[in-house]
Amino acid sequence: MLPHTQLTQARGARILGIGVHRPRRVVGNDETAARTGRTADWILRRTGIVERRYADHDETVADMAVEASRKALADAGVTAAEIDTVLVASMSDLRQSPAAAPEVAHRIGSRAAAFDLNAACSGFCYGLALAASMVRDGTAGHVLMIGSEKMTDIVDPHDPGAAFLFADGAGAVVIGPGRPEEDGIGPVVWGSDGGRGDLIAHDASWAQYRDSPGAAWPAMRMAGPEVFRWAIEDVPDIAGRAAAAAGITLDRLDAFVPHQANLRIVDALAERLDLPPEVAVARDVTHSGNTSSASIPLAVSRLRELGAVGSGAAALLVGFGAGLTWAAQVVRLP
Repeated sequence: MLPHTQLTQARGARILGIGVHRPRRVVGNDETAARTGRTADWILRRTGIVERRYADHDETVADMAVEASRKALADAGVTAAEIDTVLVASMSDLRQSPAAAPEVAHRIGSRAAAFDLNAACSGFCYGLALAASMVRDGTAGHVLMIGSEKMTDIVDPHDPGAAFLFADGAGAVVIGPGRPEEDGIGPVVWGSDGGRGDLIAHDASWAQYRDSPGAAWPAMRMAGPEVFRWAIEDVPDIAGRAAAAAGITLDRLDAFVPHQANLRIVDALAERLDLPPEVAVARDVTHSGNTSSASIPLAVSRLRELGAVGSGAAALLVGFGAGLTWAAQVVRLP
């Protein structure tokens, strides 16, 4: 269990199961280098990415979310009929209305409450905090929380500052009830800084695209060096506060799972937190790229596949990205 100094909720919340979807198309650095004017070696040195996954042209955010959800339900041993809320975190769904979540709920056989949220790369941790609160206060018995992204739809494939980083995928978890003394999702530490929202943002609005004949399709751009500095300077404090809020010291963690922005950021965060070598550090970015809100569940799943963590492992999750937004919490893995 996660040690808490005070438990006020009527019941606890825990992650019961996890499932992921990795698109079938594997894209190496040679292909992204040819489009961006970089070299494959430069991309590897600057990002640590060896390959990433791209969704098929007709594969949608909802399609990937459905695949991950079905696997999460099976892993949790929970039926779609037992799900009370479906929550999809995404920043890349091109269909603004209706939300993806009702479609996902329908396709898995559920008539649950369903809605989307957009907190970019922090979206999974934001959604996890909301889902845990709903379970604790009795609003929902089980919540299906999904991060699903088709970043290749919103990034300029020729952008030399971002195209080689981003990729597609989805990850889902089922959150259900537990005894208060066995609460498996720690308090969230979260926030935002809208004053620096232009560091990761689209270069035009849909209104500008509509009203300017011949304008280029709006694409997400990123000020890479500035984002790197922000992440390694501010995120360690956020991570440390989340561990403290959960009543656990960093040396007692089993795993550290930050947003998989790039490998240099992941390694810099682990170093600044001075994590002991026995703490497993998620480095799924090397094979999945940056998948925004999907990156944390994909990375957790990879740790499980590798046998680096077992059931009940204490993992510190940290999301950070466009907005700027951030969120972190300690969880017990299923």
